[in-house]
Order: sequence, then structure tokens, then C-alpha cells
Amino acid sequence: MSKADARSVSGSARAGKSSAERRRSERTAFVVRVDYGTVDSFFSEFTADVNEGGLFIETETLQPTGTAVALQFRIPGSESPIKVRGRVVWTSADRPTEIPGMGIEFESLDSRARAKIDDVVRRLRARSS
Repeated sequence: MSKADARSVSGSARAGKSSAERRRSERTAFVVRVDYGTVDSFFSEFTADVNEGGLFIETETLQPTGTAVALQFRIPGSESPIKVRGRVVWTSADRPTEIPGMGIEFESLDSRARAKIDDVVRRLRARSS
């Protein structure tokens, strides 16, 4: 994957932090292509941020809160994509100050995938401090 496909973005990619109180871990600005599907649809968009608990997908094609999704994305430097199931926990439709998109909480992240995400998040946070 080229640096153009995956890049850290400076500052917060989203306008508010209203869901920070519910989040167990701080999100880190991070942009990669993410492919995801619901029961009857398939999409390809970009993340805005990620942590070991979930990610934010920038999209104007919002899914209802509670929708189950199957995700696939590639961490820079990784040979194979991360495949994980998740659930839509919030959308920008309820938060007009947010950029269009939805927050996804991971539901079945295996330990190897979690370690890859943790490593990338640590490196990005070290770069920004």
C-alpha cells in the first residue's frame, strides 16, 4: 500500500468530540480505504480515525444505528487485510456539527488484528506528540 493510500492526518478529522465520553480509547486520526458490507449492500469508503475499539467511516451513505457490518481494511506495512465484524453505534445524522459518517464499534477483533491496530496507533500518536 502506498503512502497516498494510507496517511495520518493532523488534527482532529471530526468537528466535535461528543462521543468521547462513551469511547474507551482515544481515537487517532488515520485514513485508509475500508470496504464494508451490510446484509444487502457493499461499500468502499475511507476511515477518518481508528482505535482498538472501532473506527469512523466518512460517508454520506449512512446505515441505521445498530446495523451489523463486515469490514475489511489494510494497515500500512501489513501483508494481509484486517477483517472484522462491527456495528454502527452512531451516525452524523444525529450530530449536525460532525462530518458525514458513522462510528463503528468492532465486535470480533482477533488478537493479531488488535496488535496491528495498536502498533499503528502508538506510532501515529508518537509522531504527533
